[in-house]
Amino acid sequence: MFAGQRSPILGIALVLLIALGANRADASTMPSMVIEVSTGRVLEAERQFDRWRPASLTKLMTAWVAFREIERGALTMKSPVRISLKAARKPPSHMAYPVGTILTLDNALKMLLVKSANDIAVAIAESVSGSVEAFSEKMNAEAKRLGMTDSHFVNPHGLHDTGQYSTARDLAILARAIRLEYPQHAHYFSTEALKDGDKVYKSYNLLLGRFDGADGMKTGYICEGGFNLVASATRKGVTLIAVVLGEMSSKGRSERAADLLEEGFAKMNEAEFEPVLASMTPPEGHSTEIANVRDIVCSQEANDARWADRSLDSFASPAITPLTRDPVPVPIFIGGAEGASMSAILLAGQYIDAVPVPDFRPVRLSDEVAEARRAEGIDLAAERAIPVPEFRPDQGA
Repeated sequence: MFAGQRSPILGIALVLLIALGANRADASTMPSMVIEVSTGRVLEAERQFDRWRPASLTKLMTAWVAFREIERGALTMKSPVRISLKAARKPPSHMAYPVGTILTLDNALKMLLVKSANDIAVAIAESVSGSVEAFSEKMNAEAKRLGMTDSHFVNPHGLHDTGQYSTARDLAILARAIRLEYPQHAHYFSTEALKDGDKVYKSYNLLLGRFDGADGMKTGYICEGGFNLVASATRKGVTLIAVVLGEMSSKGRSERAADLLEEGFAKMNEAEFEPVLASMTPPEGHSTEIANVRDIVCSQEANDARWADRSLDSFASPAITPLTRDPVPVPIFIGGAEGASMSAILLAGQYIDAVPVPDFRPVRLSDEVAEARRAEGIDLAAERAIPVPEFRPDQGA
């Protein structure tokens, strides 16, 4: 491993791991991998078969499914992606657009992969497959087809769910497949920032603009999985991918990924044969327990350490240099979509999911009954009025 100096958060993490009695044989080393994209050679691997909460690294699979749908002609980059009530209710990171907002798949992918917007992840899933559940089936089918033998997805965003997990190896397989099969979409992963009107959203990937050759791909964070990163970099036509799981901060995952990538590029000149990613199998008797680092990563001590080490003016890894310019933003916007939005109709200029049909019908009174009621002073016009069903434009989303 690269011997660069680490941030003070690592020391705190190790103390906490010991104090809490981590259930792993080597609690000081979190899962990681470094691979060469073109050949699939494995340049570095630690605990690559440990089941882990991928957090927003899940969105790599969400993007992969969308790319596949585009490839088979079911979607275009101008296909509509609609914000439903279910999407709008997702917690940050999110775009927080109103229910019914329509945007193109192109803009949705930018928001998904740069802003890591959870509401957009749900909107893409629903627009592609009609529901999160149906989309998750596509995710798992694609994972199986790619050879991701130890992954399971139940949502498109990566917010915590006990049924969702992956491994460093499987995420490396997915990231490599994206780079090899969809090079035309590489710009989604290398974008430094998004500009939405007066708002600028910077990428959470701190290597972009700071590490030589950095060109992707995705960050992720939840308490249960820690700070995760799939980072790619290209130098002299060679692209490497590093997968880092379970770090204590966004700086920590960036520093570790930078060190791993730097060491990986140095190894490229070595003649020693390395194993190939697709041929790696877990050791016999390997545990299928899913790691949970919530008590460590989201402890008060860890939060205090992150707050104390939040400056981006310096990094522990010598391979990262401070960014001396503003991130280059790519514009995003709503509207501009072409085609029908799945499971939605247009009513009075607004997309809604359904218009409830009253479960009653007005009863026509006989002339005798009507005359009798008039004699009693009953307002027949009011009695015969059809009640207006109470619903919201976002009902049933």
